[in-house]
Amino acid sequence: MTKAWLNEVDEPLDCVIVGGGPAGLTAALYLARFGRRFLVVDAGDSRASWIPTSHNIPVFADGISGKEILARQHEHIARYDARIVSGTVTALRRVEGGFAASFKEGTGDSISREVRARRVLLATGADDVEPDLPDLPDAIRRGLVRYCPICDGYEARGKRIAVIGHGDRGLGEAVFVARTYSRDVTLLTLGQGMDLDAGERERVEKHGIQVVHEPVDSLDIEDGKITVLRTASGEEHRFEVLYSALGLKLRSELALGLGAKHDGTGALIVDEHNRTTVQGLYAAGGVVRGLDQVVVAMGHAAMAATDIHNRCELPTEEDVGGANGQLGPT
Repeated sequence: MTKAWLNEVDEPLDCVIVGGGPAGLTAALYLARFGRRFLVVDAGDSRASWIPTSHNIPVFADGISGKEILARQHEHIARYDARIVSGTVTALRRVEGGFAASFKEGTGDSISREVRARRVLLATGADDVEPDLPDLPDAIRRGLVRYCPICDGYEARGKRIAVIGHGDRGLGEAVFVARTYSRDVTLLTLGQGMDLDAGERERVEKHGIQVVHEPVDSLDIEDGKITVLRTASGEEHRFEVLYSALGLKLRSELALGLGAKHDGTGALIVDEHNRTTVQGLYAAGGVVRGLDQVVVAMGHAAMAATDIHNRCELPTEEDVGGANGQLGPT
């Protein structure tokens, strides 16, 4: 998409899609085929691009990487001359008849531009909280630690698996992995420690989970995998697969700034059409409360894009609930 096209926009678009991951690109495909005028602003940092290989994407029985998913989506929507700009949306505000989205193209100190749209779909996703491993920043982004046992746990069946985490989230994922994929599971708290109550101790014992409370002092990497972790006391722990259960940082700031309802993690609350509680604002994918999966994100986007299309002839102020963000669940 060229700047010239933006300069020609003299009336609000039907929709601005913020984010170019599986959800944002699915919404773009639907809106393109509906013949709608829209713009995708893609910061180019979709979490899906970190997926080495997923075997639970339907029709890809031999597996597919996250980068390949995104490349195929781009190739698909290119057939419809969908307009995608590389950039970051820095601000989103309500204006008469919809929204104004400010964004900077590319990277660096580029000039801020503004585009108006009657509706906005946030497909901004989330970032994984990286584990604090010695001399190993960005372990998840580099593929040394996995983050989705639902996606690839089947391929780790029967292997020695470590789950990095603590608290309810860490223990919950360790139990999930142990009851689903392997009976050799260790929970690494990285020194956070856990005071297990009687019920938690019972769950740990039932599933044969070992809990290591000490911090990790050093590690070995072999063939692109973390194979050995040494604790401060000198103990060595060998694993074939590591998963992180440290949680996510939701990229929901744009919606929260508009007063959208959310849960305690910042995940947005949406209705059955993926409308947030802000009139005309939709959300799909990892930024939405619920199961964090590529196919779920695509489903969210399909629902949202179809509803956007169906409501395009209606002024946002006249939608059920008015213009003050009363639409959707409470």
